[in-house]
Amino acid sequence: MAIRYTLWLDPDDVAQHRAVEADLERYFMERFADYPHIRLFGADPYDYDAPFNRLYGVLIARAHEYCERQWCYVPTPEQLNRTFFRAVGRSNKFVRDPADGDQRQSDA
Repeated sequence: MAIRYTLWLDPDDVAQHRAVEADLERYFMERFADYPHIRLFGADPYDYDAPFNRLYGVLIARAHEYCERQWCYVPTPEQLNRTFFRAVGRSNKFVRDPADGDQRQSDA
């Protein structure tokens, strides 16, 4: 199997890698705007049909194609995953119940 990931083929081109990752994060933020609010917790995290899990799979595939088409750049799965979750963290499209997540928050 041949190495295709641009990051691995040219690790010293840090400026390009950062530019692509910043663009991928913007790409995900723009795609999130196309969807209604999505609840992060409550569903089984291993349920492939949970809205967040379906969204993740679809958007990662689209972002990979976008990157190849727009930048002639093949992102690593880690780059796609990291930029996706950075965008999730910045987006207001994902909601969670107050009781979900950090137990210290609910004990206070």
